[in-house]
Amino acid sequence: MKTVGLIGGMSWESSLTYYQRINQQIKQRKGGLHSAPLILYSVDFAHIAELQHNNDWQQLADYLASVGESLEKAGA
Repeated sequence: MKTVGLIGGMSWESSLTYYQRINQQIKQRKGGLHSAPLILYSVDFAHIAELQHNNDWQQLADYLASVGESLEKAGA
């Protein structure tokens, strides 16, 4: 099974929900004690919100791209 990379932190509540649902699906499909191989990168949403507020879309895109690259380097 491939390792999933998940960018979380847009709200920790939604990150929790995604994590839970992904693992519930794996358990349902594979049974037993199986869970998803998953790497979670939780961002500080205050930083995201500040970039949005300042209409700094390029810096926001660059930041999220770097987070995605970090997940990829970690094996996702």
